[in-house]
Amino acid sequence: MSDAAGSLTHSRVLKIAFPIVLANATVPILGLVDTGVVGQLGQAAPIGAVGIGAIILTGIYWLFGFLRMGTTGMVAQALGAGDRTEVVALLVRALIIGFGMGLCIVAVQAPLIWGAFRVSPASNEVEDMARQYMQIRIWSAPATIALYGITGWLIAQERTRAVLVLQLWMNGLNIGLDLWFVLGLGWGVPGVAFATFLAEWSGLALGLWLCRPAFAGRMWRNWRVVFDRTRLRAMALVNGDIMIRSLLLQAIFISFLFFGAGFGDVTLAANQILVQFLEIIATMLDGFAFAASSLVGQAMGARERIALRRSVVLSSLWGLICVAGLAVAFWLFGEVIIDWLTTSDEVRREARVYLGYVIIAPLLGFAAFMLDGIFIGATRTKDMRNMMILSFIVYAASVAVLMPIYGNHGLWVALLISFVARGVTLAWRYPALEARAG
Repeated sequence: MSDAAGSLTHSRVLKIAFPIVLANATVPILGLVDTGVVGQLGQAAPIGAVGIGAIILTGIYWLFGFLRMGTTGMVAQALGAGDRTEVVALLVRALIIGFGMGLCIVAVQAPLIWGAFRVSPASNEVEDMARQYMQIRIWSAPATIALYGITGWLIAQERTRAVLVLQLWMNGLNIGLDLWFVLGLGWGVPGVAFATFLAEWSGLALGLWLCRPAFAGRMWRNWRVVFDRTRLRAMALVNGDIMIRSLLLQAIFISFLFFGAGFGDVTLAANQILVQFLEIIATMLDGFAFAASSLVGQAMGARERIALRRSVVLSSLWGLICVAGLAVAFWLFGEVIIDWLTTSDEVRREARVYLGYVIIAPLLGFAAFMLDGIFIGATRTKDMRNMMILSFIVYAASVAVLMPIYGNHGLWVALLISFVARGVTLAWRYPALEARAG
């Protein structure tokens, strides 16, 4: 066994994965506090305004999530190859791209917000408040998107505790400012927006401080390397492939909810409740998928096939343990979780009908989640894009065949089939990935 492979241990995988899992777990808490503080105003409109405004902005920012994933894979490979200059250059490129994209969003905010409310109409009162929220918070777009690059850079270097510190700082400050601005100063919906605005810019400042070793020397100002056309093109191709893949994945989940709406409000609500179970799966597996990205990327950069295989085995083993635990937890406590999430008896009954699908979802989706992380680390993003296109076609065909016959059951089966299709198609391309390691 090579030295690189020998250094890959269960402990190392867990040290990478657990901080990401904990960081992800703090995100829903912030959403609850945002909702809770405006809920104290005693009106429905502020709750709806914060909800719809946050969803729209999150959806816009999510389009740039490729910056985190792409940066993770490319930095990990540069580390494995011992190319410290490129490691630093990738951070600078990510910051420039993130900040630039954020400024573009700020520049086109008027038509962007107008278009968002044409797609997601709301009452005049809610729309007015949501506009106030978005017009304040959108000014932190450069910070938010640049942070994707910082997070990916830190994950690639296995500095996931720093990622956890960053997330705890931002969410903790946001919560504190929420309470002060809304309940203390009575600023209402704008207070929630200002709290997030300040938290996101302070997060960027902290993120840059956490990356300070990269700025200690002169490498970060090596503009010839930073703006090297070949490397910029490679980065653009990687990020473009991931963006297409992510858009298609999002299209599957959005269409799933839209199709479910055709079965009535109760079924739509039940599906929305059960989708929260899928969010839990994603939150838990994200840590192990990013552990795989970091370790696989470093093995690819070092051209160590044995280390690559061991990275895949160890991270996947812990991912499998995780999903097995989730499946058992959903089986034992699924009905209790449903009851926590809704007080409507008819929605509870409807959700129980389809609970079995989310019980088996962790096991059926395991391969797709883990292979995503593995392929990101190897920067085999063209394969990710192409296999996602195939999986989307399989999903669309499954919906067309199963939903007219089996209704919402058919819709759920089609969604699970898409999980399996992603896993099978990526597994088919795995041998080519491993062959690249030398």
